[in-house]
Amino acid sequence: MNVGLLERAMVGPGGPGRGLPPEAVELLVAVGAPARLGAHLRLVYDVAWELTGWLVGAHPGLVFDREAVLFGAATHDIGKVVHREELSVPGVRHEAAGRRLLVQRGVPERLARFAGTHGSWTAEGVGVEDLLVSVADKVWKAKRVEDLEQLLTERIAVASGVAVWEAFVSLDDCLQGLAAGADVRLAFQNAFAV
Repeated sequence: MNVGLLERAMVGPGGPGRGLPPEAVELLVAVGAPARLGAHLRLVYDVAWELTGWLVGAHPGLVFDREAVLFGAATHDIGKVVHREELSVPGVRHEAAGRRLLVQRGVPERLARFAGTHGSWTAEGVGVEDLLVSVADKVWKAKRVEDLEQLLTERIAVASGVAVWEAFVSLDDCLQGLAAGADVRLAFQNAFAV
């Protein structure tokens, strides 16, 4: 593992947005994460930062744990250190593996859960925090997922006391703005070999 390359991917200058928080950096170095994974997590974390910041201002009635969302975004794919093939091909084995890995490293279940829920937003008991991590994990590359966004829209509408269509327009504007930076983010991630 090239720790210097990994650290550049996670926190180095020249990357889009902000770097990962120290606790995520420490975890990723400890488990020997590849630089591509560090870059990906940095990008999703940055989008989650922007998305949650927008929500706090635009829809203050929506109560959620922003710090949990940010931790989840920064670590959601950590299971790919176990299932490295899923860095380049679709797969879900990293989800349960990531959750286990985080718990084994002393991360509380309430935070480790995002490694397991970021790909299963329709499962029973999924909270708004889980939806936010899932949305950030999609929109960083300009991917829009209608059923996922609808679930989040409904939560925003209820919490804000607005019509669903109003919540949709508001969220859609935010997500379009975030998706606009996808080319730069994809180029940054692709600069790190799998």
